[in-house]
Amino acid sequence: MSRALAKHPPAARLLDIEGAVHRCRRVESITELIGRTPLIRLRNLEPRPEVEIWAKAEFMNPGGSVKDRPALQMITDGIASGRLTESQTLIDSTSGNTGVAYSLVCAALGYRCVLVMPENVSAARKQIIQAYGTEVIYSSGMEGSDGAIRLCQELVAAEPGRYFYPDQYSNASNPRAHYLGTGVEILEAVGDRLTHFVAGVGTSGTIMGTGRRLKEARGDKVQVVAVEPDDALHGLEGLKHMGSSIVPHIWRPQDCVDRILEMPTEEAWDVAERAAHEEGLFVGHSSGAGLAGALRLAKELPPGQPACIVTVLCDRGDRYFTPLRWEKHYEW
Repeated sequence: MSRALAKHPPAARLLDIEGAVHRCRRVESITELIGRTPLIRLRNLEPRPEVEIWAKAEFMNPGGSVKDRPALQMITDGIASGRLTESQTLIDSTSGNTGVAYSLVCAALGYRCVLVMPENVSAARKQIIQAYGTEVIYSSGMEGSDGAIRLCQELVAAEPGRYFYPDQYSNASNPRAHYLGTGVEILEAVGDRLTHFVAGVGTSGTIMGTGRRLKEARGDKVQVVAVEPDDALHGLEGLKHMGSSIVPHIWRPQDCVDRILEMPTEEAWDVAERAAHEEGLFVGHSSGAGLAGALRLAKELPPGQPACIVTVLCDRGDRYFTPLRWEKHYEW
């Protein structure tokens, strides 16, 4: 018997009928497939049997990332409040994943979309966004996500009536998506066993919304841990080094965050590689940062102390590849 099969109990290898039914359900729109993502046990990364490490597979959202949740929430809340009308165009700044999510939801619901992105984000993200018909305006790559924010604000100020500007860094609907969804789903899956929740900080919507819901349910029995890059010049696309960045208005760590871990780029990249080699999970570097944080916490625990640590797999690793350009000429 292989090492992997030996570590997994027979029940874990059986078909999850409930999950299969969930995937095969009939829906009226692709937006209905956002959320309800699986939680995956990472047994091969666990340092000891009594320490469980679980990962929320957010790459299984239809747009391929955790950002599908807040994008849908911000847009639907904008429609409900009357701030987004059929005559307006959605505009926001993004480093990539939220842009893909905005593009998918706008295409599905019939709204125009314009996005401001740093010119040096991965080619894969640029091309995916444009495939939905979204217009892209590029800001200086040297200014990072903050430069995209400033340029987006200038465009909105010049033509305020033209745009619906959700502003993912300030919009309460961003963490609300995780308060209503991600946090509830984690509690349903692991319940009273949960001891730690770990997530990277970009807009901070994931950690704030999920953390608040988990704290309401578990109080001091769960530790909420935020992971941020340890340096301003980091290589963890999608995460923010708060000390050198425009701090999102929704980032209120005093509300629910117990601890902040500083993460070197190399450590996060190494753990992302381990996830691919040891768990068959090819994930992006922000996912690697969350996983690295979970492993640090697991190693800090005293021998024999049980724990259930949950983190978030934000997106897949192939989103960081440079794909071949699509050709419109075909030879038969």
